Amino acid sequence: METFQYMGMPKVYFGQGILKTALDAEIPETVHTVMIAYGGGSIKRTGIFDSIVDYLSSRNMKYVEFSGIMPNPTYAKVQEGAKLAVDAQVDLILAVGGGSVIDCCKVIAVQAKTDKDLWQSEFVDHIYPTDHIPLAAVTTVSGTGSEMNNGAVITNESTLQKNGMLGAMADFVVLDPSYTLTVPMMQAVSGAFDTLSHCMETYFGKPAEINVSDEMNESVMRNVIRNIRAMIKDPKDVKVRSELMWDASMAENGILKIGKITDFQNHMLEHQLGAYTDCNHGQGLAVIHPTVYRHLLKDNTARFARFAKEVFGVDTEGKSEEQAASEGIDALQAFIREIGLPCTLTELKNNMRHGTGDPTDPELLRKIADSTIITKGCARQMDADEIYTILTECIA
Repeated sequence: METFQYMGMPKVYFGQGILKTALDAEIPETVHTVMIAYGGGSIKRTGIFDSIVDYLSSRNMKYVEFSGIMPNPTYAKVQEGAKLAVDAQVDLILAVGGGSVIDCCKVIAVQAKTDKDLWQSEFVDHIYPTDHIPLAAVTTVSGTGSEMNNGAVITNESTLQKNGMLGAMADFVVLDPSYTLTVPMMQAVSGAFDTLSHCMETYFGKPAEINVSDEMNESVMRNVIRNIRAMIKDPKDVKVRSELMWDASMAENGILKIGKITDFQNHMLEHQLGAYTDCNHGQGLAVIHPTVYRHLLKDNTARFARFAKEVFGVDTEGKSEEQAASEGIDALQAFIREIGLPCTLTELKNNMRHGTGDPTDPELLRKIADSTIITKGCARQMDADEIYTILTECIA
């Protein structure tokens, strides 16, 4: 194992109907104004918004709304939210939604406490402000596990970069699996695949030898796969949603990464695909993963062979390590097809209800490849030319 420090995680309140318990325990009397931040407004249709407003009213607390946080949240949206937080003298931000809402609010919480341009600070000056407005996450869409860490993925539309930023860690987290029941199935499946992707990106990182984190990871991956299938079969099963919600948190609370150098090359590639096309994150990952792994098969054969057996239950008896590894990647591809996610960029394009670019355009793919961050945790470091080859292989 690599050397490590582990800082723990935010305080988590998990279970149906847990919201009031969490707010009672965690919001002090010194809070006067709360920002309720959300996306397209589904929390108003489902009654979650009213529950929060009624609670705040019962404690004579004011609130301001910050709505319209989009999938692939933009840096401009961060600035808009930070200005509102400052102008309204917000004491607490309640991020109510999925990963995009929570990511956006993590950076808002920090930006509201500094005059520095955070994009300039992080990516040019390498300065990371730490002061922030208190933040709480009420998760309504499982998948990203964003509620469990201080990482945030933000798109800078002016530079066409979609990068990870360091924002605020939530002071407390509310995980009520019943909140996820109204999420459209494709969105729920895409989110759950993002969880699986987080697990795989950690699992296929360094070192090559298996450690306790890897064996825990295998268990989480099996659980994700089993429960995605169960969710599709019975969308109203709260037990299944509970499993997937905690899987997402486990994938990103740091436990599975202990002693590892993670490989997030798939995510770095998808981030730029999303920056240029505004595609769905989980669906973009579904397209990319198998092809990236076929390129890396000979560089991490033993790990892929173990993945085949331990995660997808491939019968590896009497097979060479390379054959078993290849069948594991085939099993991943078949699973993606089984759960209705796109397997090619052409299918991804057909699934996009909106977008800013054509993911099948070779010229655009070249720009995506050239702007993709190259990771160091990979079994073999790629370059822009190989990433471009991968993208073109994903077209059809």
